[in-house]
Amino acid sequence: MSISEFKHIITDYFDAWGRSFPWRETKDPYKILVSEIMLQQTQTERVLPRYNQWLELFPTVDDLANASFDTVLAAWVGLGYNRRAKYLHETAKIIQTQYNSLFPMDSEELQKFPGIGHYTANAVSTFAFNKPNVFIETNIRSVFIFFFFSECENITDREILERVAETVDKENPRLWYYALMDYGADLKRKIPNPNRQASSYTKQSKFIGSTRQARGSVLRYLAREKSGTSIQIAQSEGVEAHRIEAVLPALIKEGMVAEAEGKYFVYS
Repeated sequence: MSISEFKHIITDYFDAWGRSFPWRETKDPYKILVSEIMLQQTQTERVLPRYNQWLELFPTVDDLANASFDTVLAAWVGLGYNRRAKYLHETAKIIQTQYNSLFPMDSEELQKFPGIGHYTANAVSTFAFNKPNVFIETNIRSVFIFFFFSECENITDREILERVAETVDKENPRLWYYALMDYGADLKRKIPNPNRQASSYTKQSKFIGSTRQARGSVLRYLAREKSGTSIQIAQSEGVEAHRIEAVLPALIKEGMVAEAEGKYFVYS
């Protein structure tokens, strides 16, 4: 298939079936960053109401930067992977103090912020500033595997990125990437996940009994009750005390939780 044919298929699909989300109706890099951080590990239907609630609480990057972390965490709890809230809060403070509350347009500069990797930096740069960056995420990867690597196994992201670079719409990369994402999301509902052919593919580990569950239990309890002992947390959340105690040192080291006189609370 030629690049031209491929692009026509994707754009025709988007013209007919493209999805609408509030983060696609804005060019505000702060709002786009919030959406991208939320969407990293959480399904779109769960993100949508929480995104709107978040922006009611923290409508600008300065509002987020000026908030205490316990307030930020309380607004995040339930989305999972709570370190994302910490990274987002720290990024807001850096942008406020070091960038005069203005987001840099360059993806390499954006990657300097806490928790912002290659994909997120390039996505924010493209969706906020319409920069023709080259990047992939799960839906985009699915599209390129389906069209260009359907007979292959252990496909590397480097191979896929080469194809992505060949197809980027230089005039309107923002809409092009939205189209790729929507086509990929629809594709995965119709056929077995093409990402299984990628070398980077891994199945998500079980949540019940995981470190992630224990960490989430600690932060959910502390966001709600403000402070408590490890035993109180374990009893309230229905998680074994030894599992709660095992995750507390890492949470303290990461600056998520603090301890005083045997009680734990959200670091602020």
